[in-house]
Amino acid sequence: MLTELRIDGMGVIESTEVVLGTGLTALTGETGAGKTMLVEAISLLVGGRADPAIVRPGHAEARVEGRFVLGDEEYVVARVVPENGRSRGYINGRLATAGQLAELASRAVDLHGQHAHQSLLSTSHQREALDRAAGTDREPLRDARARLTEIDAALAALGGDARTRLREVDLLRFQLAELDAAALDDADEDAVLERLQDTLSGAVEHRQAGLRAAALLSDDDAAADLVAAALHAFDGRGPYGEIEGRLRTVAAELADVAGEARRIAEGIDEDPQRLAEIGERRQLLRDLRRKYADSLAEVIAFRDETAQRLAELESYDRRVAELELLRVAAAQAERAAAAAVGAQRRAGAGRLGTAVQRHLRALAMPHATLVVTVGEDDPGDDVTFLLAANPGTPPLPLARVASGGELARTMLALRLVLSEAPDTLVFDEVDAGIGGAAAVAVGAALAELGARHQVLVVTHLAQVAALADEQIVVSKRVVRGATVTTARRLSDDERIEEVARMLSGQEASESARRHAAELLGSRPHNRA
Repeated sequence: MLTELRIDGMGVIESTEVVLGTGLTALTGETGAGKTMLVEAISLLVGGRADPAIVRPGHAEARVEGRFVLGDEEYVVARVVPENGRSRGYINGRLATAGQLAELASRAVDLHGQHAHQSLLSTSHQREALDRAAGTDREPLRDARARLTEIDAALAALGGDARTRLREVDLLRFQLAELDAAALDDADEDAVLERLQDTLSGAVEHRQAGLRAAALLSDDDAAADLVAAALHAFDGRGPYGEIEGRLRTVAAELADVAGEARRIAEGIDEDPQRLAEIGERRQLLRDLRRKYADSLAEVIAFRDETAQRLAELESYDRRVAELELLRVAAAQAERAAAAAVGAQRRAGAGRLGTAVQRHLRALAMPHATLVVTVGEDDPGDDVTFLLAANPGTPPLPLARVASGGELARTMLALRLVLSEAPDTLVFDEVDAGIGGAAAVAVGAALAELGARHQVLVVTHLAQVAALADEQIVVSKRVVRGATVTTARRLSDDERIEEVARMLSGQEASESARRHAAELLGSRPHNRA
């Protein structure tokens, strides 16, 4: 709901701020005071068209701010309209487009009058409204369509036309043959081959180095003999007992290293043929990585994916036959579900039209006819609300109804029938051209709607204002030669004065005050 509204530099409004409550709030005031300007301000907050002409003379820009509470979330929305240039929108202090404002508004506010934000004027919202009123169960249709989409996607994934599929099969067979011929089974093969290649390419040098190292460690007068001489020098000498033990370990390690070096060296043989084979294998691995993936592990994974895809395509005919049978059944289920939805919509269309029409008759539209049409093709998505406001006129789509008052009352009737709507409903001109019992009926209808939603209504009728839970008066005065409009919530005593003024059309008389007090006392929530 809309809890606060602030307006600066807009039309006749210099600056004003109002706090709004729940239920039905009547916006009243003398003609020309600027009541509709409050509705225009709300329209701007929800993405309405911004006309620079609304900027108050002497101001560089008009600014509107509103605080919305939707469930557990709170939004502060602002719209700035400069005298020159494009308007700017903000949501919680961050820049927002008019489209983003409208998206938020679709959950928050619906304007009824001569405004573009009436959600029930759109075909999609009319369809949704009919489905709610008719209790249409669209879940089986959604499921059937999802199943069809799934099957079609599976068919498309098998391959396109026959030629495209055959070309892909040939390519996959070639790739799989090449990869299978490579016999890849170790992602680390190239690293292993690199070490072997290094050994074989320097076989002579590696062998000579190993034998020389072994000789330096174990030949006469080499490292082993020198360590043995050092051990002999320490033999039996107590201060060197620990060092002697360590040196004996070194002597054993030297002997072991010398033997291992000699064994490795003697095992290294020149093998030009093996070296060439390794080079060729490594080149093959490089070629495969260049063609298929960055690493051998990824090349191996690509080979497995290729084999799987090829198997799918080679079994195409069998799989297609299976999917086609499934698609036939799914299509039949989709048609049956669509027919069921269409039948529910057509059955509910008459009930909805009759229910709305009954309310219209009570809202000073005694000859109004509301027709809800549903398209012939199932599931009947083409839903249109048609209104004939006067006898002898053909029913026309709601969006083409010329009278703002008639359109607003039609929207009021629709809202009375439909259980779901945005939190805040704003009605302008809903009581245009009516009075007496019809005015009371409109007021009662708005009060009924106010039990479920926050309802704001611009009204000239005392009967309507008296049924409101709260009343905000819009008044103007001349300050230093300029007209200034303000809006404020009325106390109970002030409401008597304002309703009395609305009754008498001038400064309230005592009899008008008594009548006003009676009207205010007759509000449903004040009755015993």
